[in-house]
Amino acid sequence: MSNVLDDLIKLLDVKLVETDAFLGQSQDLGFPNVFGGQVLGQALMAASKTVDGRGVHSLHGYFLRPGLVSEPIYYEVDQIRTGRSFSTRRVVAKQGGRAIFNMSISFHNEELGFEHQAQKPSVPGPDGMPSELERARKIKDQIPAKIREKFTCDRPIEIRVIDPVDPFNPHKRPAKKYSWIKAIHDVPDNPMIHLALLAYASDFGLATAALLPHGVSFLSPKMQVASLDHAMWFHRPFRIDDWLLYEKESPSASNSRGFNRGSIFGSDGSLVASVAQESLIRQRD
Repeated sequence: MSNVLDDLIKLLDVKLVETDAFLGQSQDLGFPNVFGGQVLGQALMAASKTVDGRGVHSLHGYFLRPGLVSEPIYYEVDQIRTGRSFSTRRVVAKQGGRAIFNMSISFHNEELGFEHQAQKPSVPGPDGMPSELERARKIKDQIPAKIREKFTCDRPIEIRVIDPVDPFNPHKRPAKKYSWIKAIHDVPDNPMIHLALLAYASDFGLATAALLPHGVSFLSPKMQVASLDHAMWFHRPFRIDDWLLYEKESPSASNSRGFNRGSIFGSDGSLVASVAQESLIRQRD
């Protein structure tokens, strides 16, 4: 029987179709358009296939147009520079000949140097905490019929939210939240698979941090929520099949845009990645 995590790994592993050009299939997660995390992960995998022996340390992407879940995505990689320590790549994702996303990615050799990091927050661990999927299945009758199946089906990444918001009855609260994330089973030892899976998972729930102070959710009437850009920095080795703590906060919202940032910690306390994103949080009249 097919496993949803194996299916996701296969989905992210884009296929070479011509020199520096790759093709990836699209996945319908119940959102109006292609999930941003899918495009992030596929673009990262495409760029990595043009680099030898270096790990990715940062990426910066812009979502230009909504992607269609009914069509594959074509990724063009521009090998901008390969230096002695760093390699830089630019990826443009296209559907129907039009760019829907572009991203710059930098790769770096391993080096010894100074070390410091922020301290991991003191929050409850994941043991005994219900997952987002378990909570969704308990309230499935409240979920709109057109997205109910997608929101209650098996998921490749388990997410356990600390002090979750009721999306049907949200209340105003500080713009900070925490969740534990982990792949549902063991992942191959290839570091790029772990990086691509974390890029994929990093887009879940980040945009909604900016909604918390306003007492609304992505399911609130007349709300339009979408990722506008996404940046990540990878600091230390990690495994996506071990528990990771994702701290998300929103220091600002203005002009129908919310700025969100995240820190991802290993269960041992190491800061493994940082995330920043601006999202569209438009409340229509």
